[in-house]
Amino acid sequence: MSYEDNIKKLGLKLPEAKAPAGNYVATKIVGKLLYISGQISIDENRQLIKGKVGSDLNSDQAYNAAKRCGLSIITQAKHACNGDLSKIKNCVKLTGFVNSTEDFTEQPKVINGASDLIAEVFGEAGKHTRAAVSTNSLPLGVAVEVDAIFELN
Repeated sequence: MSYEDNIKKLGLKLPEAKAPAGNYVATKIVGKLLYISGQISIDENRQLIKGKVGSDLNSDQAYNAAKRCGLSIITQAKHACNGDLSKIKNCVKLTGFVNSTEDFTEQPKVINGASDLIAEVFGEAGKHTRAAVSTNSLPLGVAVEVDAIFELN
């Protein structure tokens, strides 16, 4: 089954590929590696998912915010591959940042939202290394940001 078939089977709707809001690029291919800049938590209505996890959002809500970041990562990967996800060989690494309270300790559970989605869409090729980091603030007050590195065929 192709990655596109998995997306359809899972009933996922990829968001629009957003252009960067600063002096950087959304994606960059170096050799056979595709780097994807941090994707922030935006819901299906294009509204920012904001707040501090541990006070404004719980772990389940933040998991879903991280999943939305994962959808944006897939969108950016598809855009970088000229619409052809079959060019993806595997996901190398995700780095997730969680805007959380000082006492919140479930960052890995939150970033599982992005990890689980990447694994569901890409299967074995979606197994990746990862970091899940707490931070006291993220751009625009969003709850979660995730970046990615993929290997291309």
